[in-house]
Amino acid sequence: MTAHQLFELRKAFACDHKFYNDEKFPRGFSRSGHFTLLESEILEEHGRLLKALQEKTVEPINDTQAHFVAATTGVSTPINPVEKAWIKYLKLTTSKARFFTLFGRKRSFDAPEVEVEIDSDDLD
Repeated sequence: MTAHQLFELRKAFACDHKFYNDEKFPRGFSRSGHFTLLESEILEEHGRLLKALQEKTVEPINDTQAHFVAATTGVSTPINPVEKAWIKYLKLTTSKARFFTLFGRKRSFDAPEVEVEIDSDDLD
């Protein structure tokens, strides 16, 4: 992507306020280890608008924003860095964390239950 295309893309998603998610990324997007510098800049600079578009609290005002909505709903394939960064953000924030332990749910060495009768004479 050329610098001019990136400039036009940023202009299409202009937003006045920075976007942060202190709950999932308390040290910021760039320090989380999940995003590239470009992705973290996109999220910080345009995240509020992207979230509003995705939640449908704001209507798209240009074709680029309309394609973003289509890409985030699965109607279209993400084609630009903004769409790809937001979809990556959604995957990291909405998917349930999976934990793996050393032990599985069911032990493979379960022994069958055995009933044992104890005589009172044996206790003496």
